[in-house]
Amino acid sequence: MFVEATGHLIDSGLLSRALDCVTHAGARYRIVSFDIGEDADEPSRLRMEVTATDSAALDTILENLGTLGFSTPDEVDASFSEAPCDGVAPGDFYSTTNLPTRVRMNGTWINVSQQRMDAMIVVSDGAARCVKLRDLAAGQAVVVGQDGIRVTPDTKKREVHDFAFMSTEISSERRVEHQAKLLAALWQDTKREGGRVIVVAGPVVVHAGQNDSFAALIDAGFIDGLLAGNALAVHDVEAVLYGTSLGVSLETGEPVLHGHMHHMRAINAVRAAGGLAAAVDKGLLTTGVMHALVANKVPFCLAGSIRDDGPLPDTEMDLVVAQERYAELLVDASLVIVLGTMLHGIGVGNMLPASVPLVCVDIQPTVATKLADRGSSHNIPIVTDVGLFLLLLRQEMCP
Repeated sequence: MFVEATGHLIDSGLLSRALDCVTHAGARYRIVSFDIGEDADEPSRLRMEVTATDSAALDTILENLGTLGFSTPDEVDASFSEAPCDGVAPGDFYSTTNLPTRVRMNGTWINVSQQRMDAMIVVSDGAARCVKLRDLAAGQAVVVGQDGIRVTPDTKKREVHDFAFMSTEISSERRVEHQAKLLAALWQDTKREGGRVIVVAGPVVVHAGQNDSFAALIDAGFIDGLLAGNALAVHDVEAVLYGTSLGVSLETGEPVLHGHMHHMRAINAVRAAGGLAAAVDKGLLTTGVMHALVANKVPFCLAGSIRDDGPLPDTEMDLVVAQERYAELLVDASLVIVLGTMLHGIGVGNMLPASVPLVCVDIQPTVATKLADRGSSHNIPIVTDVGLFLLLLRQEMCP
């Protein structure tokens, strides 16, 4: 079987990954032709032959190569089967990646819209779009098999300029001040160009005593949406009302008497007020992240979980609804920044097309690693303390 790919195959590491994919499966490859681009802007073109001991092994290899952006040169249309019932796909459905994808219909290549990973491709009225499994309707035409599908590999050559930290290398051995300046510049440029910046944040923002820095970025208009869980909002309210986070004084770093009750008292106060917006309107919340979001009319979604206390009235405890709200806020996002939250960060990474930069700031290198392992090749890891990084960002962007 012959496969082809076009792009910056060497610089991106795609070629070595493709060859590893073949050899690790016990198959063989033969480079038929390889035209290397003569400069940084000219893509390379590769054609190779893959042979395996049986057809099942070959199909698996071709499927894996397809996720990297390799496709067969045969000009054949994609195949479709009807969804047998609501929320169920045909058995041999094609599962998408977050890379730009096209399907061939009646001899014409059609771009797939609403690109995201782990979805089905549904075709209707000459258009193709990604649809989550649970949203399939009985009778919809779903793309099946591997024929007539082309994935554009993520091989755009990284330009060598001041944003040299934009690589998938994960290391804490870099000056945090310099990284903060680079991200601040990227962030400001994105906003100047009219882009939307979405932040995904965990409660560490409050635990580290930087909810005021985060609020300052919101007040300055740098954040167009917040995706978080119940805990961020709860401890932000706790910090505003009691000066503690998880019962620990944000001023002294020492546990306070009866501090373990503070987050529950914070939840109770918001529930009594009728929600976060009402708490702001009534003067209960006068500072902090949630106050800034409400006061500036910045949309947010708090996705609940089984471990949540309370929860706050604003927390969406229906997981499906929360996922839909997350996806809505991510539409047309130009830059996404993850601050100290692995689960929400990975979830958001799965919802994004590969064209959207995803900056992950976390003290744990494993968080950035997990994002990369899940296919978020657009991940830009910054391994450092989230609290310190937020403070430096505020100093750069809100002097």
